[in-house]
Amino acid sequence: MIELEQLPRERMLTVRLAQDARDIAAAQRLRYRIFCEAMGASLHSEQAGLDIDRYDAYCDHLLVEDLAARGSPVVGTYRLLRQGVAERHFGFYSADEFDLDPIIAHARRERMELLELGRSCVDPAYRDAGTIQMLWRGIADYLRRHRIGFMFGCASFHGTDPEAHAAGLSLLAHDHLAPVELRARAIGAHRVDMARVPIGGYDARLAQRQLPPLIKAYLRVGAQVGEGAFVDGDFNSIDVFMLMPVARIAARYAERFVAAA
Repeated sequence: MIELEQLPRERMLTVRLAQDARDIAAAQRLRYRIFCEAMGASLHSEQAGLDIDRYDAYCDHLLVEDLAARGSPVVGTYRLLRQGVAERHFGFYSADEFDLDPIIAHARRERMELLELGRSCVDPAYRDAGTIQMLWRGIADYLRRHRIGFMFGCASFHGTDPEAHAAGLSLLAHDHLAPVELRARAIGAHRVDMARVPIGGYDARLAQRQLPPLIKAYLRVGAQVGEGAFVDGDFNSIDVFMLMPVARIAARYAERFVAAA
């Protein structure tokens, strides 16, 4: 399914799933530009200029393209990994950083499908409401077609010093923690506590404003966070686990996203 939207500066945005290796390479090229060149990640890729890992071959890749742009039209991407696909191959990507057993057990009891979101990035020139809305439209259509119960994935603070983001991490731990039965937990030697500052020890409004845009977007659609964060030296980031019940998203944003798709 293709969605078109006319925007200022002669843009024509479309959202679709990658169809072939060339499409996937375009997403990997954008990911490399953002994660490696712009954010300082140390990627261990077999091909120069591309962010490639073993999950790419088994995931669906959501692409936002500007059909009016010269050169590569891919300006935004998301990587989508359904539970059934994950279980047939390497499992979920975020399982290297978080214990997902409570969420997987819940999904099996409720007979629902999980969807992992990952590798989200947008070209800096297109970081506006129009592009983000197109990504969400594509995700909303995907959720409907595959009857997803929960979405989850990692969202990141830039850099590897938890103290630089102490207020934001603490706010997430104090105000947005998932219930125990749905709470992923950071694991391994790179795990750090999120509640670094006690309640009342920081300006909650300022901390909210300073959260990374992706985390704020997830919170707006009802996301909750896991316990602990993971310091990812390769990606120069501090990762937090975000869980999004699809029913809550549909209830709050049906007109904006689902109906639009």
